[in-house]
Amino acid sequence: MGLVTERAEAQEILLTGPLAGAPAVRKLRLYREKRIEVAPAVSFTLLDEYQREILFGARLNYNLTDWLAIGAFGAYGAIKMPTGLSDKIQDVNEARRATQPPDSTDRRLTAVNLGPDFKEQLGGMDWVLAPQITGVPFRGKLALFQNIYVDTDLYFFAGPAFIGVSERKDCANDCALQFDKASRVAVAPTFGLGFTFYANKWNALGFEWRALPFSWNTGGFDTKGGGKDQEFPDNKIDDKDRQFRFNQFLTVSWNFYFPQQYRVSE
Repeated sequence: MGLVTERAEAQEILLTGPLAGAPAVRKLRLYREKRIEVAPAVSFTLLDEYQREILFGARLNYNLTDWLAIGAFGAYGAIKMPTGLSDKIQDVNEARRATQPPDSTDRRLTAVNLGPDFKEQLGGMDWVLAPQITGVPFRGKLALFQNIYVDTDLYFFAGPAFIGVSERKDCANDCALQFDKASRVAVAPTFGLGFTFYANKWNALGFEWRALPFSWNTGGFDTKGGGKDQEFPDNKIDDKDRQFRFNQFLTVSWNFYFPQQYRVSE
């Protein structure tokens, strides 16, 4: 009889107590809801084999709710820097061209793949435009030395991406004499995640990781198209020489939110 009475009292408190029907959080700062986000950004490519890039651009979002936004990311590849591997390849290429005749074995074997300046035949991403949907499932505060507290959120995004790619131009004959590049538009999925650290009511610092997987010819090499299953070089440059790359960006942004005043929940 005593056990039944305790259960009845606990149920009564749950239904009629002071917290009955109360929201999980009161006076929550709604940094995103019904606000436009403009975020100038700089992006750095990661794990590049032959050439690193720095892209300048921005992210534009309209936050339908505090956890869902629609928008787009755009960036222009302004700075392209060959990696140390590219420098070493070019050093060997220059030495070979200076000391060996054109009909030597080494020069004949690399004639289609290495032009006079290897760095001039490297592929690059000229621009990126990506409409995307953003979800914000997690938010809270971060404490630094238990003294400084920052409102923050973790978001995920995904969508299609259109990439302006410059890579070695297709050729079917005399490819050892042709190392010009051509532009095309590649379509690929893009997805990633990011952190937002709110500095005040309408400014925030953002860090974002983005994946952009698609196939392209980063080195301008003839790698496939001949032999069994087309897995060997064929002395031509075409789409068969494009290889799948899991391209990645790290983006740093400074975010502006409009209107400048956020809403506060009940």
